[in-house]
Amino acid sequence: MSQTEVSQMKQPPLVPLATLIGRELRNEKVEKPFVKYGQAALAKKGEDYFLIKPDCQRISGNASTSFSVFAIFDGHNGVSAAIFAKEHLLNNVLSAIPQGVSRDEWLQALPRALVAGFVKTDIEFQQKGETSGTTVTFVVIDGWTVTVASVGDSRCILDTQGGVVSLLTVDHRLEENVEERERVTASGGEVGRLNVFGGNEVGPLRCWPGGLCLSRSIGDTDVGEFIVPIPHVKQVKLSNAGGRLIIASDGIWDALTSDMAAKSCRGLPAELAAKLVVKEALRSRGLKDDTTCLVVDIIPSDHPVLPPTPRKKQNMLSSLLFGKKAQDSMNKASNKLTAVGVVEELFEEGSAMLAERLGKDFPLNTSSGLFRCAVCQVDQPPSDGLSINSGPYFSPTSKPWEGPFLCANCRRKKDAMEGKRPTTPIVTT
Repeated sequence: MSQTEVSQMKQPPLVPLATLIGRELRNEKVEKPFVKYGQAALAKKGEDYFLIKPDCQRISGNASTSFSVFAIFDGHNGVSAAIFAKEHLLNNVLSAIPQGVSRDEWLQALPRALVAGFVKTDIEFQQKGETSGTTVTFVVIDGWTVTVASVGDSRCILDTQGGVVSLLTVDHRLEENVEERERVTASGGEVGRLNVFGGNEVGPLRCWPGGLCLSRSIGDTDVGEFIVPIPHVKQVKLSNAGGRLIIASDGIWDALTSDMAAKSCRGLPAELAAKLVVKEALRSRGLKDDTTCLVVDIIPSDHPVLPPTPRKKQNMLSSLLFGKKAQDSMNKASNKLTAVGVVEELFEEGSAMLAERLGKDFPLNTSSGLFRCAVCQVDQPPSDGLSINSGPYFSPTSKPWEGPFLCANCRRKKDAMEGKRPTTPIVTT
């Protein structure tokens, strides 16, 4: 039996659009929440950009499959990378999600698709030959499920009805992130502070060449491939009480803590809340950087606005008994979601190793007999497709015939990011 005949036997039957829509309608047992948002910004250098798309659809023409996307891009060394990411990242992410899957399967595939989309966007930007870079905080809201992918030091926080403020991103600043410093040096970069006349070191830790304070971004081609575009991804599910997201560039977070930002705008509509967060950052620190803020409220469908966070009344005795314990609990919650019954953590991964982020279930494209690159989504013959597990660097326990598969171009990118090959320009194929 020929390979073509085998492929035809394995090919799953096509599912009519009406059937897919029917499945989606049956899956929508719980009414979706409202999503309301506001935006505010003050420019110092004009390198911050944002994306607001509240009307995306998984199945075109079917409103029940709607989802929303919000993102902030904080550019540096120019605006080209921020603009390019704003224009191309969403499509690159969506192209990495299999077609015709259910909502649950779509949400499960989203974290991996975000990784592929970030890397593909970075590769495409490198082909332009420009040297600017950008942080990215990219948020996808589907019903009560929130998925956040981030590189750099823009942040997204979640303020829930229980009053717990949680960080949904991880800062990729070399000054604060020991693991990222170790990764950069292991991949061939150097980490240190600026050296001034007299031998004194000043300022934050930077990687060299380039002097960038961040260990992850999109762009920054001239700095080195050890500055990777692989995002930290976190996916959570809110309770039907809803919550508020504050997505902002570091112009906000250099001035305000997560708690300060959340408290400054509680009980206010999203549009006014965003303006107040920016105003509070300006009052606290002055306009020293581009300052951009998106506030997104995920609201139960029977509430016109997000209800204010209830304030607990405590008598003197209970305050003495439980006050310090409650404060300690709040401090721990700043980095980890601990409010039982308020937020369910579905997924979190921050590894910078591409092989760990793409999984292994990338089979042969049964309709064509071709391998599909897990990053750029381009089909190629089996002789050209390279498994992540193949080549001179795979471990003895890996299986070179298993996916995911990368085209030669994306394989070069992967090896360069891991310091396994000299940094070379990515060529267009």
